[in-house]
Amino acid sequence: MRGFLRKALATAALLALTAGAQAKETVVWWDFLGGGDGVRMKKLIEDFNTDHKDTIEIQATTLDWGTPFYSKVQTSAAVGAGPDLMTYHSSRIPLAVGQDTLTEITPEDMTVMGLSEASFAKAPWAAVHVDGKQYAVPFDQHPIVLYYNKDKLAAAGLIGDDGLPKGLNGVDNFAAAMKKLQDGGTKYGLATVTANGDFAYRTFYSLLCQQGGVVGGDGNWLPGDNLQKMVNAVQVEADWVKNGHAPANTDYPSTVALFTTGDAAMMVNGVWEVPTMTDLQAQGKLFNWGAIELPVLFDKPCTYSDSHTFAIPNNKGKPQTPEKHAAVLEVIKWMEDHALFWATAGHIPANKAVTDSAEYKAMQPQATYAPLTANMIYDPQSKFAGVASPLFDAAGNALTPAINGEVDVTTAVTEFRDTLNDLQ
Repeated sequence: MRGFLRKALATAALLALTAGAQAKETVVWWDFLGGGDGVRMKKLIEDFNTDHKDTIEIQATTLDWGTPFYSKVQTSAAVGAGPDLMTYHSSRIPLAVGQDTLTEITPEDMTVMGLSEASFAKAPWAAVHVDGKQYAVPFDQHPIVLYYNKDKLAAAGLIGDDGLPKGLNGVDNFAAAMKKLQDGGTKYGLATVTANGDFAYRTFYSLLCQQGGVVGGDGNWLPGDNLQKMVNAVQVEADWVKNGHAPANTDYPSTVALFTTGDAAMMVNGVWEVPTMTDLQAQGKLFNWGAIELPVLFDKPCTYSDSHTFAIPNNKGKPQTPEKHAAVLEVIKWMEDHALFWATAGHIPANKAVTDSAEYKAMQPQATYAPLTANMIYDPQSKFAGVASPLFDAAGNALTPAINGEVDVTTAVTEFRDTLNDLQ
């Protein structure tokens, strides 16, 4: 009898263990995050797994940013081999929808997560919708900003009583400020990417919008007087290079190096470089610095932005079980609840509960440039637009020579437009 009882208890324990193992869901996760934001995302994943050690485990893989990531997602989802959840740029969602690569996020999903339209800033919320359907949950807004060396700007009289840069608005004023900084001994007034027109497109798009212009869309790119407005935008940066305020043919790493070594007093770059500055300063290797919204060089404030989002691939022939889907929604909800930590990567959380919090408003320089969310512009909703897209490729090919004075700006912008209009 005792032997039978021991055997029965052992069997019950094994069944309980097996049931427990089956109850724990694994969420296969893909992202493209490197550098400072990659470090922070890995920490978020680690913390999530700790908090859910008995119920859900994220198994994360980081893939190469850009075209390699999106190509792998498309091909993998088509054969049912994609992840359960992934990060995705909102600017790439229209193309993904056209390829049937993404699963719709339903109103019921949002209710389960306790989220709604009211939870998010307007621009990133709009960017995850195509034809009235939602295909991702916004996590952040990552615009370009103007980084500046506080010490150099103060010495040049370009810091106001509020401790922020002054005298930078207007094309001529900005050029005069750069010259003043250089007259004071700084090699360059500004570091910005000039070897890659695809990155510089972010600046051009901002300056186009500052004139009230639009890029347009499929088959009608730079309509009306927008070609001339884009010419005006590109000419600004071409003049920076021509007049020696910014160096020619400078790639991304060199741009960052010019600023962090003090050879350039300002830098146009994405908010994702905030961790670089924060970490260097913590190590005692960087000057006093700050970051602000792009100056208004034309008529109104406007800045290019994109968003990281959470998306669920449409794995053909392998739909998620209810249990798996519930686990995926729990991951998204948890990440949204912990977006304040993500803000340390420089990004502006899309979740208004975070950006409205006292903790975020005390975060610098994030809180200083956060108001630019009211002035952001996203890529047009087109299968040809977004990061690592034909639009970016066309900008790189046509506009890089114009920035560096090798081709007439009007000729380059016309080529840019015509290349886009030829896309089918």
